[in-house]
Amino acid sequence: MALFTSTFVLLVTVALANLVAQWLPIPKTYLALLAGIVVALIPGLNHLVLNFENEIFMVLILAPLLFFEGQTTPMVKVGKGIPSILGTAFALAIGSAVVATVGLHGIFAVSLPLALVMVAISTPTDATAFESVITGRKISDRLSNQLKMESLFNDATGLILLQAGLLWLKTSEFSFSQNIGKLLISAVGGTLVGAVLAVAIMLFRQALVRTEENVISSQTLIYLLTPIVIYLIAEQLGVSGIIAVVVAGLIHNGEANGSRFTAPRQMYLGTQLMNFISEILNGAVFVILGISLERIVQEQYQQMFQSLQWLWWGVTVYLALLLCRTIYAYFFIAQHRWRTSWLFALGGVHGTVTLAMTFSVLGMLPTSQFQQVILMETVVIILSMLVPTVLFKRLLPQDGDALSKTKILAQIRREMTAVGIQRVQELDLPESVKHVVIYDLQDQNKRNPLQAYLRRWRGIISHHEAISFLQSRDQRWAMMQAFASERAFLADQARRHVVDVTLLHDIYTEVLMSEALVVDPYSRMV
Repeated sequence: MALFTSTFVLLVTVALANLVAQWLPIPKTYLALLAGIVVALIPGLNHLVLNFENEIFMVLILAPLLFFEGQTTPMVKVGKGIPSILGTAFALAIGSAVVATVGLHGIFAVSLPLALVMVAISTPTDATAFESVITGRKISDRLSNQLKMESLFNDATGLILLQAGLLWLKTSEFSFSQNIGKLLISAVGGTLVGAVLAVAIMLFRQALVRTEENVISSQTLIYLLTPIVIYLIAEQLGVSGIIAVVVAGLIHNGEANGSRFTAPRQMYLGTQLMNFISEILNGAVFVILGISLERIVQEQYQQMFQSLQWLWWGVTVYLALLLCRTIYAYFFIAQHRWRTSWLFALGGVHGTVTLAMTFSVLGMLPTSQFQQVILMETVVIILSMLVPTVLFKRLLPQDGDALSKTKILAQIRREMTAVGIQRVQELDLPESVKHVVIYDLQDQNKRNPLQAYLRRWRGIISHHEAISFLQSRDQRWAMMQAFASERAFLADQARRHVVDVTLLHDIYTEVLMSEALVVDPYSRMV
């Protein structure tokens, strides 16, 4: 019951944050973060949400998110970017960890093992958090892809470095060759396990979908459970579950592109579920982050002001990682351009993966050390989000296309709907049929007020003939004629390059979906 209540509170908070984000010029991820803080500040709500559980977070939230993220990434793009991935996710991560560890040790006399633990936790970057700090700004696709690839694969490096630091703390011995070996085994093993399991699941699903015994509900359940199963098996085998689910997602991208029309209903349902669950989980990640940060402040309030060491540690680690990223980018990514180097460095945003790794060491460190670590990591997370948010406003141009997209879409819909209505007016049909069809067409651009909807709704539920009428052949035929005219209008707009073709595709897809609702024999709402 406690788990259900906690999940319910989180989902409602995500829903409200996403709604409010439509009315405020603030990225929805920041609003989700703020919403989480508000929940933690209200005692009646705070006690309903369970404490952060690292394993649950990794299995039920992070694994599906990374799987879906991998699925939206073409395998060919990863193949071309392997040198860059190896450089940023492994070489840069290890090199910057060494520099930051030595820096902490040299400046603050922190023991090397403890310094490595703190730096390792700060190593993974977060693609979702990065998207939140560039909202409304333009950044090159090349740089954005590099940051995305880095965040997909550097989690494993951070986890191995963390294990090395904890072992060093426990045994007072550090073996560089042994830890590099573990990193290679974890990464390569995760890649192999993820690939083998993903291919096996893919072949099973593809064999099933090509028979008359295919069941969409069963296929969809298998698909949704895939990242969870692969992550658990990989972790049980002692390899990186994170890399395993990323690789599985990449393989499923190829499957999706290679069998889009074998079972279109199944493909469409899977795509919509992936987009829906990704958006919900992304929101939940930041709500959880907000709740966790507020609880950390509440629980560590006295510790925070006894000593500010944690603050200076956090600032030092963030600046050290930022400096290393800038230098690496200058020589290996930005072709000796400082501006691009700074953009890459600032794009290394830290988020919930860092928080999850922080809580994973609970019980492995003395209480006083853990308190210092959790406060220090909080500083790194906050700085990595706030600093680029501020600086990107100066370094990156405003995305004017994003700002005008809503107005452009509204204008196209109005013109398109007028074309559909004109076509209906030309048909030789009873006026009563035209009236109902025109009402439905006007719904495409939200021209029908709430009062009109209520009148329509009362008529539908109170008169049996109205229900029969909605299913009439004349109405279906009229709607199909209107939709055909609308699609022809959009195609003409695309040929004449009136607006960006991606905007037209967005509306064209909506028209096709509307037509499917009219003609689909399996639709139970018409």
